Amino acid sequence: MRILVVEDDAKIASFVVKGLKQEGYAVDHAPDGDTGLSLVTTTPYDAAVVDIMLPGLDGLSLVKRLRLTYPDLPVLFLSARSTVEDRVKGLQAGGDDYLTKPFAFAELSARVQALLRRATRAPETTRLTVGDITLDLVSRHVTVGSESIELQPREFALLAYLMRHPDRPVTKTMILEHVWDYSFDPQTNVVDVLVSRLRSKVDPDKSRIETVRGVGYVLHGHGRS
Repeated sequence: MRILVVEDDAKIASFVVKGLKQEGYAVDHAPDGDTGLSLVTTTPYDAAVVDIMLPGLDGLSLVKRLRLTYPDLPVLFLSARSTVEDRVKGLQAGGDDYLTKPFAFAELSARVQALLRRATRAPETTRLTVGDITLDLVSRHVTVGSESIELQPREFALLAYLMRHPDRPVTKTMILEHVWDYSFDPQTNVVDVLVSRLRSKVDPDKSRIETVRGVGYVLHGHGRS
């Protein structure tokens, strides 16, 4: 899943972005509201964490504008403004949740997970099944056949992306854009390395994940013939 963090405080932004990446999310950072608005119009996001006091377009105005064209995007406001009136303004501007600074990352993470869970409540989007592989997006539990598989966060994100596009090729660029952040190096071999690690855990006989030379990879629902 891909999350946008709009935060002008470099230390807080680094703290949040690093923490969310360690949990397996693809994360983009915008240092101001105008950049955040630009990114949302060009990149599909599953959720946004937005500071209120931003240079240029402030957080409240940003979310009000987002709501006109992206009414379903889950938004968590992150702000030093902590009065009841401030929180009410945030929710009335279109925020789905409001967390005041200072905060514990564990709480921010839990609130983001709750927003994503509500946004993907339909059974078909919280639990993915392709062939004998099952992946639960909420509990983050993965099974292959009857065997439980432990995956690192980035491995989990890659498998989830492949399972959302079964039986059709996904390019390395598509994987980079959805599993890493937008500042990736297109010449990097990180996708190949990550696919190799994922194969060793969920596809040791190479019957499920096919390499499409010059293109990318296909996850087959019923194995390769």
